[in-house]
Amino acid sequence: MTATKGLEGIIATQSTISSIIDDQLTYVGYDIDDLAENSSFEEVIYLLWNQKLPNEQELNSFKDDLASNMELPAEVIDHLKSYDLSTVHPMAALRTAVSMLGLYDSEADEMEESANKRKAVRLQAKIPTIVTAFARLRKGQDPISPKKDFSFAANFLYMLNGKEPEDIEVEAFNKALVLHADHELNASTFTARVCVATLSDVYSGVTAAIGALKGPLHGGANERVMKMLTEIGEVDNAVPYIKEKLANKEKIMGMGHRVYKKGDPRAKFLKEMSKELTKLTGHSKYYEMSIKIEDYIKEEKGLPANVDFYSASVYHSLGVDHDLFTPIFAVSRISGWLAHILEQYDNNRLIRPRAEYVGPKGQTYKSLDQR
Repeated sequence: MTATKGLEGIIATQSTISSIIDDQLTYVGYDIDDLAENSSFEEVIYLLWNQKLPNEQELNSFKDDLASNMELPAEVIDHLKSYDLSTVHPMAALRTAVSMLGLYDSEADEMEESANKRKAVRLQAKIPTIVTAFARLRKGQDPISPKKDFSFAANFLYMLNGKEPEDIEVEAFNKALVLHADHELNASTFTARVCVATLSDVYSGVTAAIGALKGPLHGGANERVMKMLTEIGEVDNAVPYIKEKLANKEKIMGMGHRVYKKGDPRAKFLKEMSKELTKLTGHSKYYEMSIKIEDYIKEEKGLPANVDFYSASVYHSLGVDHDLFTPIFAVSRISGWLAHILEQYDNNRLIRPRAEYVGPKGQTYKSLDQR
């Protein structure tokens, strides 16, 4: 047996949820371009979990289920208040709160398919409420309850900012949620499947996935992109800044992708949203900087922007604190995690790969006085 570093190129399972073939992303066979242009995030969640798009009655029922499950147990809110909110990492807070939810779900350890689907709805519904409650509490503000007649995207922005969002903001955030919903067997999704393959519960699987997403090589790229844009400051500084970084052998976040060779098909939508939203909010310089950086990296390194690159300026324009970018990723990607968890349960086999041993051989035990 020979190891493959990072499992690159290894086919670990079969799935009917999403695919990346010839640099094109699909959800259950639907092209991401088609879904990003036409679907709501609620439709995409339903698609990932049920392998079909809902009809009108199914969609309305599903929206009602989500809306009626968004409120958090009081104990979880109280626990969030107990943190040192000035220092705690938002992803650590999210990870702990999701794990806590399992303590207040009477079906947490029920493994029937119907119970797991009900838990999926509860988790999907509550994760934006956790993120927005944390964001407001650390500013000394009270959490805001969701509105049952708002869409998933509109409710997140409303609970975060305390005001009804503009239509263009809802449209942009809905698209971002659709684009991030699933991405085949990425690190956090694989983590979730490994966890529940032991027949651990849904809450454990999602908590494990959040732990994997917390790492900067997976979920933190757009936060670091925004940090870079802030450091650059002005459009004319963009290229000199990047030249210096490249000369120092530093990685430019948000460029290139492990799987896509010709370019990330999701990036063009975030790029267009960035252009519109930064203009609307008076932050056009961040879009203009991003264009200059992408053009320069393409020319010098042959690397196009990925989905994280332009999502940074999109989220900034929506009034999102920079360290909440990764939790927002989780608000979307939990839909894919749950789809994969349900699929893993449906045709389960314990995931237990092997390791190629490269350590010393033939050693003999020596007593303490001989060492």
